Amino acid sequence: MYLATLELECTIYTTPYTTKQLSFILVIRSPSKAISSYPSKLVVHQSMASEPGILTDWPWKPLGSFKYIILAPWITESMYSIIVGDEKGWDVFNLTILPLMLWRMLHSQLWISLSRYRTAKGTNRIVDKGIEFDQVDRERNWDDQILFNAIIFYLGNKYFPGGSHLPLWRTDGVVITMLLHAGPVEFLYYWFHRALHHHYLYSRYHSHHHSSIVTEPNTSVIHPFAEHIVYFALFVIPVSTVVFTGTGSIIAIAGYVTYIDLMNNMGHCNFELIPNWVFSIFPPLKYIMYTPSFHSLHHTQFRTNYSLFMPIYDYIYGTIDKSSDTLYEISLQRKGETPNVVHLMHLTTPESIYHLRVGFPYLASKPYSSAWYLWLLWPVTLWFMMLTRIYRRTFVVERNRFHQLRLQTWAIPNFRVQYHLKWQKESINNMIEEAVLEAEEKGASGKELNRYGEVYVKKHPQLKVKLVDGSSLAVAVLLNSIPKGTTQVLLRGNLTKVAFAVASSLCQKGIQVTVLHEDEYEKLDKSLGTKSEGKLVISKSYSSCKVWLVGDDLTEEEQIKANKGTLFIPFSQFPLKNLRKDCFYHTTPAMRTPKALENVDSCENWLPRRVMSVWRIAGILHALEGWEEHECGYTISNIDKVWEACLKHGFQALTVPTQSKS
Repeated sequence: MYLATLELECTIYTTPYTTKQLSFILVIRSPSKAISSYPSKLVVHQSMASEPGILTDWPWKPLGSFKYIILAPWITESMYSIIVGDEKGWDVFNLTILPLMLWRMLHSQLWISLSRYRTAKGTNRIVDKGIEFDQVDRERNWDDQILFNAIIFYLGNKYFPGGSHLPLWRTDGVVITMLLHAGPVEFLYYWFHRALHHHYLYSRYHSHHHSSIVTEPNTSVIHPFAEHIVYFALFVIPVSTVVFTGTGSIIAIAGYVTYIDLMNNMGHCNFELIPNWVFSIFPPLKYIMYTPSFHSLHHTQFRTNYSLFMPIYDYIYGTIDKSSDTLYEISLQRKGETPNVVHLMHLTTPESIYHLRVGFPYLASKPYSSAWYLWLLWPVTLWFMMLTRIYRRTFVVERNRFHQLRLQTWAIPNFRVQYHLKWQKESINNMIEEAVLEAEEKGASGKELNRYGEVYVKKHPQLKVKLVDGSSLAVAVLLNSIPKGTTQVLLRGNLTKVAFAVASSLCQKGIQVTVLHEDEYEKLDKSLGTKSEGKLVISKSYSSCKVWLVGDDLTEEEQIKANKGTLFIPFSQFPLKNLRKDCFYHTTPAMRTPKALENVDSCENWLPRRVMSVWRIAGILHALEGWEEHECGYTISNIDKVWEACLKHGFQALTVPTQSKS
């Protein structure tokens, strides 16, 4: 078997990955098998509530993204009190509610990004199984509970006795909050949680939460509205007690809420991070603080480890999972995953960070589109840009599995504009070279910037990793995207390696290739020579062709001059701006992935779900087929062989737009 050999292979290619990323792939061959840290068989539950109970949906569900308008009256009142009120009369707790809500969102998002980064890397990962788009869609409204809590805090601040003008700190209130949580809250939650696993309540409510076998931090708060009402009633016990007794404080309440979020996010992060020396120093800690692996067992084994954050009640009532300690030790010892295929990419625009898989899950799960509200995050965006200037190393952002292949995506901390700056070439090439050598060290078996990867092959002739720029598959997909019966095409745009190869193949197939500019004709004629077979022509007319193969520098004026019904097929990594409603636009070269590709929960740039660019697919094919040659520089592999291999492994061609509309 290919993966059983001792030689390691890594395919790498460089392509601009657009508004989310620029791509560069490594494919790796490794003799090691994937290690499953899980000691027992996973239990699969029904994915959603089979009989949704009352109060399942949140009241503001019809509002969609405008749900936060509900807070407008209270926020307006708070702002008004600042403007017209005396500073001494300000209710600091009232003014703290909005910042606390924003802090909770930021806190949760940091955990989401950290979890996705660590599980992609593989170090200390608990459950190997990936997640899919249905889980991302189900968990997209993880902020509902933050909105709900904010509403209750505003109401409590206004109507609950002692709920306003709280002091900043009171020690007795903090102690009371800790004791009430460890006692009544943990005890009542344990038994309520066990009740939720009764068939009647489980089928109507709790199965919605347990549909996520592999958890993420946002999984922790994905429950029906009715469940959250009960949870808040439990968590408000310490808060209402200290407020009612006059011992409450802003820090006690904000700290308690932050503690709940911290433990919730940690328990669902799917990687173990609590070092064993903590329990060695203080052994009783295992009874009062759970670990991510402890709660992970509850999601996979179903009827064990019911406790909230303190496992003591599972020990008392005999519901502790016997493999808890074993899984904890295995997860701690687990090393980072050695991939078979590495895809190198880079960022393009500053806001592209939010479309990465380690960014905002919901944005990453949709084809890229500009969002106005991302401009509100400019301080975070600016901070990240400064961080990329300091951190000059690639980092893991995604992992997939295809049959026995382990796939990873690594990001290069550069933006698209930097690839057009000559003085940045050496720096970028050095980072890419470091990534290639890192893949080689880990056992891993086009642009003029690096001559389509040829620079690295010549500089390191003993590389076991294989560099693949994906041009051959790009050509194959383009040729198969042209409607049958086409006799001529117009080729326009920046002439790349792919453009030259497509033009050559079309001419040899007897299809006329028309160009509009003299310089483009001369370059193609010089490159093709006799291979053009008289099929390469130059024309000043835009009306003769109904199929256009276009590159990056096609102007809007040229696009407007196209005939009605023209099919635009991009041969570059960037799509056209759709200016014409009476024309058809094909995607950039891409194919639909087979179902065997696992852990697919994000979109590649503007491509639809479960559609992958050919530049990524090419690296995967290289590893699957065991091809030993590099595919870089100005060489093209056998196009028919690459196309047949692609279809053999289950990748499917996308429908030509004219066919789907007719």
